[in-house]
Amino acid sequence: MKNSLSIEFLDRQRLPGALVRTIRELGEFRGKQDLFRQQSPQVLETLRQASMIESAESSNRLEGIEAPYERIADMVQKGSKPKNRPEQEIAGYRDALNTIHASHEHMPLTTGVVRQLHRDLYKFSTKTGGHWKATNNEITEKHPDGTKVTRFKPVSALATPDAMETLHRDLATMLASEEVEPLLIIPAYVLDFLCIHPFSDGNGRCARLLTLLLLYKSGYEVGRFISLEQMVEKTKDSYYGTLYESSKNWHGQKHDLVPWWEYFLGVMLLGAYRQFADRVGSVKTVKGAKREMIVAAVERLPAEFQFADVERLCPGISRPTFNRALAELRKAGKITCIKGGRDAVWKKR
Repeated sequence: MKNSLSIEFLDRQRLPGALVRTIRELGEFRGKQDLFRQQSPQVLETLRQASMIESAESSNRLEGIEAPYERIADMVQKGSKPKNRPEQEIAGYRDALNTIHASHEHMPLTTGVVRQLHRDLYKFSTKTGGHWKATNNEITEKHPDGTKVTRFKPVSALATPDAMETLHRDLATMLASEEVEPLLIIPAYVLDFLCIHPFSDGNGRCARLLTLLLLYKSGYEVGRFISLEQMVEKTKDSYYGTLYESSKNWHGQKHDLVPWWEYFLGVMLLGAYRQFADRVGSVKTVKGAKREMIVAAVERLPAEFQFADVERLCPGISRPTFNRALAELRKAGKITCIKGGRDAVWKKR
């Protein structure tokens, strides 16, 4: 079974100058991670909590699985038990995320680890995860008139076990050889995983977990503080569009990785690092770090926003701290309150 992970295939791919610059900039950000982590433990902890909630929310919402934000925050921050089917799948994603954040150094990327992560996704569900698909599946698109078209036919169920073993054997070989930049190998692996589509359900969520794990193992740790899943959700048209473009002719190993590389590295990963630098850089001192986080959150919100919108971006901060920060912004003439009370609405000037 052929995939993208061979030096011969990767050598045939063109590398636009903009993509080379993106890789260089990502390397510079990786070198600055330790400096970022020294800025303010309070801010980093706030970012970490927010990232966990946003990741659990966005990755599941991309698959049509939704729950109220307050419930997601409660499950992520307090470990609350799920109450219904959507919450079961969100709680499973939460636990898989926790495993990667805590144990990525001890998780070799093998088919066994992939199946374990998929099993974790369904640990609270009546479904059973961790088993390769038993029947063939296909990726379809539904048009506004209700008709469906097939966008891609993944590897057959019969060929899936061998395809997954080959994929992970080739991944290990490529990474060990050090002949190709890991930032080119990782998105190629993710594309191949999605083209194989090894499970009957949960492939997209599993792919995003594997993205985080591979980036961690290559030293790119921004996913701890900025939700890569939310970056994908905000740019989902580009996400699905570039996946489609780069999967054309995949079965014949004649596909073009560049659209997917440009999205994965330039839009998602570099976008996350720039957001991380912006949020950390907005904090001038450890003292008052929470206030600075609130100010930065307000700057990212629309012209009119609710109190709950600010809370959502800054989990773990007390209501009195929010009130003081918003009062200071109002006194400075930067915002005005147009509706009072617990459901207060504010407007930026």
